[in-house]
Amino acid sequence: MKACIIQPPYSRDTSLSDTCFAYKMEQLDQCDESLDLIVLPEYSDVPCVTQTLEETLFYHDRYIDALLEKCVSTAKRCRAIVFVNALSKEDNGYRNTTYAYDRTGKLIGKYYKKHLPPLEAEVLKQEVEYTLECSQPYVLEIEGLRYGFLTCYDFYFYEAFANIARNKVDIIIGCSLQRSDTHDAIETMCRFLAYNTNSYVIRSSVSFAEDSDICGASMVVSPRGKVLENMKGRFGRAEVEFDPADKYYKPAGYGNLPASHYEYIEYGRKPWQYRNSGSAIVPFEDQMKYPRICAHRGFNTIAPENSMPAFGAAIALGAEEIEFDLWPTKDGVIVSCHDATLERVSDGEGKVYDHTYEELKKLDFGAKFGAKFAGLRIVTFEEILQKFGGHTIMNVHVKPKGQLYDPEDMKKIVDLVRRYDCSRHVYFMLERDEDIQMFQEYAPDISICVGHDFNRNWAIVDRAIALGAQKVQFFKPYVNQEMIDKAHAHGIICNVFWADDPAEARMFLDMGMDTILTNDYNLVSQILK
Repeated sequence: MKACIIQPPYSRDTSLSDTCFAYKMEQLDQCDESLDLIVLPEYSDVPCVTQTLEETLFYHDRYIDALLEKCVSTAKRCRAIVFVNALSKEDNGYRNTTYAYDRTGKLIGKYYKKHLPPLEAEVLKQEVEYTLECSQPYVLEIEGLRYGFLTCYDFYFYEAFANIARNKVDIIIGCSLQRSDTHDAIETMCRFLAYNTNSYVIRSSVSFAEDSDICGASMVVSPRGKVLENMKGRFGRAEVEFDPADKYYKPAGYGNLPASHYEYIEYGRKPWQYRNSGSAIVPFEDQMKYPRICAHRGFNTIAPENSMPAFGAAIALGAEEIEFDLWPTKDGVIVSCHDATLERVSDGEGKVYDHTYEELKKLDFGAKFGAKFAGLRIVTFEEILQKFGGHTIMNVHVKPKGQLYDPEDMKKIVDLVRRYDCSRHVYFMLERDEDIQMFQEYAPDISICVGHDFNRNWAIVDRAIALGAQKVQFFKPYVNQEMIDKAHAHGIICNVFWADDPAEARMFLDMGMDTILTNDYNLVSQILK
């Protein structure tokens, strides 16, 4: 693969804007068919220093059409992928945007800068709520390669590097406009980024002057942290050839098999020690100690089952686990409700999956529990993850609406878990072997708990062994000491549904049960506390 980085002059003198912009266009004209990638700097539509929104938009309006048309024609002429950063007008204002064009000149993606420095946010006067939302790193897959993105100020937030790395990107596109850091400092950041993400970093910036030690530093860095090119202050273009498949792997600790640096770090990751975590984040599912008490459908003796109040009450009391049930709606939204039917828990009728989400939102899921909860609405899986992701272990009971679980619904559930980085705080409980195998194949990184099959009441442990599952969930009374011992002998964790009586719960613990599901978390948890 051959990449071209373009580093045009950038001026504090707005009278030179036409000259600076023309230089950029000339560099694009000099690109040829030998190139696979072409990367331009941040704010390529504003080729000089501006101070106000009005001034910024003046140059944006002046150059944006010519800029994007030139990028499209260059992509077509060179048969190259082109990345260029400029403002884009969206519904809520202007956004700092990296445009991605494929080899045919088709716009295939837009990356919105995640971190806006105070001055930029003030100048643009834009709504920035999108930067406050939980979101995955933006990744574009093009011709079998995964591209990640950072823009200028984004490079400073190294906390995000591990999040980018877990998305297994091959190339990171960095359109930049840093005007204060030295070339050495920028090189350090890029090398650190490349090494930590096991990806190639391709950074394009602007230059104040060829002899300046600040601004500039367009570069290409390999996953080994090796700088393949650093233009420093030089104006013009640089072309670099590299093999995207040439990654860097090292022993993951002395005597271990080779792994990327990110994978090596994952072995010892402790997210509750990091920023945006702290005491609210609990250890991973495979690290939290046993025995545990699991709040079945939340703390459902004091609040409606499968509701945010029930989950919140259990977690506030320290529940190591909560359990809840998931169904797809008619229009594919994943919601939490125990029964397939609505009559017992709401003022609705019929099957959950025969209603759209908007129809379900009109129903009352609280009044039948008690007048104080009247008006409570159905909760989605995403809402549960948004509020409680990482705060407890989630025993997610995935329920089918047909003979075989819909693969698209499965993907939605798994993708939501990954979106909120909860793969190690969640496990799936399923009854049917075929469904278990499908989830295992699609998400081998998420633990599986084998549920009870009423057609084979005493076969649950043998099923779990055959399936290679991590857990079983016994349904009393179909459990005995021999089954528990056999499961443990094969490294399988044992849950039991259920015990609301402390004496019965103590009996299960004496038998070696690892997790007890209960409807009365506070009462039953006292035997552990």
